[in-house]
Amino acid sequence: MIRFVELTWAALAALAAPFFVAALFWWQYRRRASRIASLGTAAAIVRLAPARMRRPPVGRAARLGAALALALIAFAGPRWGAGTATVRQRGLDVALAMDASLSMTAEDERPSRLQRMRQEVRRYRAAAPGDRNALIAFAGKSYVLTPLTSDHGAIELFLDNFDPNIVGFAGTALAPTILQGTQLLQAANGSASRALVILSDGEAFDDHDAAIAAATAAKNAGISVITVGFGTKEGTTIPERSGADIVPKRDSDGEVVITRYDPALLKAVADAGGGEFIAATDGDRGGRVAQALSRLDAEQRDVQEGLSRPLRLTWFLLPALLLLLLDAWRHDGGNWNRVRRLWRFVLPLALLSALPAVARAQGPAALYDQGRFVEAARSWRRLINDGDARAVTLYDLGTALLAADSLANAEEALERASAVPDPRVRRPALYNLGLARLKRAMNPEDPDRQRAADGALAAYRALLLEQPGDGDAKYNYELALRIRKQNNGGGGSRDDPQRPPQQQPQQAQPQDDNKQMSRQQAEQLLAAASRDERDTQARKQAGMRQQRPPGGKEW
Repeated sequence: MIRFVELTWAALAALAAPFFVAALFWWQYRRRASRIASLGTAAAIVRLAPARMRRPPVGRAARLGAALALALIAFAGPRWGAGTATVRQRGLDVALAMDASLSMTAEDERPSRLQRMRQEVRRYRAAAPGDRNALIAFAGKSYVLTPLTSDHGAIELFLDNFDPNIVGFAGTALAPTILQGTQLLQAANGSASRALVILSDGEAFDDHDAAIAAATAAKNAGISVITVGFGTKEGTTIPERSGADIVPKRDSDGEVVITRYDPALLKAVADAGGGEFIAATDGDRGGRVAQALSRLDAEQRDVQEGLSRPLRLTWFLLPALLLLLLDAWRHDGGNWNRVRRLWRFVLPLALLSALPAVARAQGPAALYDQGRFVEAARSWRRLINDGDARAVTLYDLGTALLAADSLANAEEALERASAVPDPRVRRPALYNLGLARLKRAMNPEDPDRQRAADGALAAYRALLLEQPGDGDAKYNYELALRIRKQNNGGGGSRDDPQRPPQQQPQQAQPQDDNKQMSRQQAEQLLAAASRDERDTQARKQAGMRQQRPPGGKEW
C-alpha cells in the first residue's frame, strides 16, 4: 500500500484540527458574552463594548484552524510525485576493455566466460556509481563502443548486446587495445585519476612483449592498468553453431580447439601498468575491481539522482505561515486600508527582486528563438555555472549547442540530461542526443562515423522502447540504420533524406495520431533492426576472416 504521509496520526489530527479550534473559540466567545451581559443593559453594552468584541470570532477561528491543519499536514511528512536531486559523488575515469573473441563463449565458467564478464562489469558499476566509464570491445582489433560517460542506460544497452559479432575481426590482440584505451583516457577532461580495466581470458595471440610495452607506456601516462581473468587453466572447447546443432570449434587442420585461461600474460600486463591482477579464481571480481580503483584519486562530480515521492513541506508550511501573519495583523487592529498601503510598498519590492530571475529564465530562450544559438548556449552555460542544477537547463544547453553544430559538446550535455528519471526531460534529451550523433554519422569527414551511427541507434532504441508512438524517432532510427549499412559497405536507399527533423528546446515533437505504433509493433521493429545489425556484422566478420588474424588463430 502506498503511503502519502509518513505519520498517519498527524494527518488524521489535521482533519480534526479545524473543528477543535472552532469549538475552542465558540466556548471562549460564550464565556466572554456571558461576562459582558453581566455588566448592564443591552443598550449600555452596545455603547460601551466595541462591535468586534460582541461578534463571534468566525474569521479568526477559520484562519487559525486552517493554519493548524496545514502545519499538522506538513508535520505528517507529505510525499507525492517524483523529482530529481543533485548530489556530489566522487568518481574516476575508467575505460573497460572487454574481450569479445570467440574463446569468451567457452563454458568453463557458468553460464559462459562472456556472460560472467557482463555480470562482473555490472557488479563493479553498482559498487562505483560515481565513475565515468567507457566501453572498448576487442578481439583481433579493438573498437570504442562508448566514450567516457555517466549515462548508465547507454552502457547497459551495449552490455546487453555484447557478443563476438560486435568486433567483426577474429583473434585476440592486447597491445592495440591498451594503446587505444590509453589514447581515449588521455583525451578525457577533468582531474580524476584514470584507469584501464582489461577483462579477458588472457589467451592473446599477438606479441606479448608489445602488450607489456603498451602497458608500461600507459603507466608512464598516469593511467593504471588493471587486468581481470576469466576461464580455467584446464580449458574447454568453444561451442560453434553448425546448422541446427552446436558442435566444438575446429581449427584449419580439423582439430578440436581447446581454449585455456592464461593468467601469466594478464599478470605481466598489470605489473607493467602499475595496477593489479585479479585472477579468475577470485570471488566477486567486480567488487575487487572497485576496491582496487578506490586507491586512486577520485574527482567530485554533480550527479542527478531520481527521488521517489519527495517531501512536499513547503506547499503547506508557507500558507500556514501566511495565515498566522495575517491573523496577527488583524488581531492587532489592522484594517484593509492598511493592507492596501502595505501592498503598495511590498509589491514593487517583490517585482524588483523577481526581475533578475525572470530575465535569466527568459533570456536564453529568447536568444534561441531569434536564431542566436551560440549566445543562447553561453547564457545557459552561465546559469549552470551559477548553480542552476536543473536537468531542463542542461537539456536546453545541449539543444542550443546542437543547433549551433557544436556536436561534441552537445552530446556531453544531452547524455547527462538523458540520465534523469523525469520523462519530460529524458525523452527529448534522448531524441536530440540521437540527432547529434546522427549528424556526425552523416558527415563524411567525421572519422568516427560508424561509432556515431551506433550511438544514434542506441539513443533512438531507448526512446522508442519508452515512447513507441514517436514517429520522428522511428524515422531517425531507420535513417541511422541505413547510414550504418552504408558505412559498412552495405549500400542504402537512394532517396534517403539529407537532414532529419530537429526538435525545439523545451517541447516535444508533435505526434501524428495516424503514425502511432503499439509497443508490440515497436518491439518488433527493434527486434528486426537488431537482427539486421547482427547480419551486417556477421557479413563484415566473414569478409574479414580472409585476413588471417595474428598467429593465424581465429579465437
